[in-house]
Amino acid sequence: MTQETTVQGTVAEGFEAVREEFAAFVAGEPDDYEGQLCVYVHGRRVVDLWAGEGVTGDSLYGVHSATKGAAHLVAALLMQDGTLELDRRVTYYWPEFAAEGKGALTLRDLLAHRAGLIGADTGFSLAELADDRMIAERLADQRPFWRPGTAFGSHALVIGALAGEVVRRATGRTLQEVYEERVRAPHGLDLHLGLPAAHEPRFRTVQPMRPTPAQQAQLDARQDGPHTLASIAFNRHGAEPTDLESLPNERLIRAKGPASVGGIGSARGLAGMYAAMIGEVEGRAPLLKEDTLAEFGQIHSVGYDLVARAHKAFGLGFQATADVWHPFLGAGTVGHSGANGVQSFADPRGGIAYGYTRRRFAFPGGAAPENNRLAATVQRAALTTP
Repeated sequence: MTQETTVQGTVAEGFEAVREEFAAFVAGEPDDYEGQLCVYVHGRRVVDLWAGEGVTGDSLYGVHSATKGAAHLVAALLMQDGTLELDRRVTYYWPEFAAEGKGALTLRDLLAHRAGLIGADTGFSLAELADDRMIAERLADQRPFWRPGTAFGSHALVIGALAGEVVRRATGRTLQEVYEERVRAPHGLDLHLGLPAAHEPRFRTVQPMRPTPAQQAQLDARQDGPHTLASIAFNRHGAEPTDLESLPNERLIRAKGPASVGGIGSARGLAGMYAAMIGEVEGRAPLLKEDTLAEFGQIHSVGYDLVARAHKAFGLGFQATADVWHPFLGAGTVGHSGANGVQSFADPRGGIAYGYTRRRFAFPGGAAPENNRLAATVQRAALTTP
């Protein structure tokens, strides 16, 4: 691959180094690489790049857990409205949630991945994973896997359903409906929680990871037993084990848009959502006020993640991106990565909104390693460009 034939799109004056960094990365990738990078700074789109055969800036990808950013933006909006109160018990909105010792859990602790409700004892079917209401119904009766509020661990496949049930009980609308009406449609975002059939031709099927022999050895060494917290959280223990890599390739997942992992979008959609969240874009006021951003960006859970078995940090639903992935970013940076290598975040102090997608799963999962180089180059350009 060469820069001239591979990297397409535009960058604003002062951001040429971002294009060069993206091109240098792509040049070292296999010929079937596909990816997109989009960045806003202070509400202005300054980077809009893509690479790969058949790819455009309008191509759509599964974004896996980056979906959680959209889900928790909805929660933040409803808290800002006064519809949700973070320190109320979840049972105030959802009485059935009290079963099996969960009655004292607050909405704040639920959003901070502290519920201990990472999955179901017998696992979920594909139909259940696609339907947030079905997940919520199962989990209302589920005994938590640790005492709620005492520790945290990534609720990888269910946090959107848990938050979504609170949203539905409080508003009478699904989280997906609120997102569509208040976020996606008004801003024209290509980030869908429920992909309309008319947009299916733009979807690029997710491709599985292609690890080197050394990387495969690392993956084999970290395989979990069938009943570990990680296996339960990623639904690998039931009668229908989940293949996380191929989940967005299921039309049922794309159509229903489960709020934990079912989002379908582009880098433009991801970056555009975070730009709208933190600042004025095309004359529209920011979606979130400064105090709401500060509340949701404040670290609530930090340290040893019981599911990931590694250091992690969460605000309210959002990953504390500067702590987990990119330490050069500003305090209070909020966002969420996706298992296939996707990255998305907003740095309110720097005015940066960032979205990156790729088609093939990256090793070892989560934000792909190239995001460190790309995001650091973006930040340097933002700091030095008027």
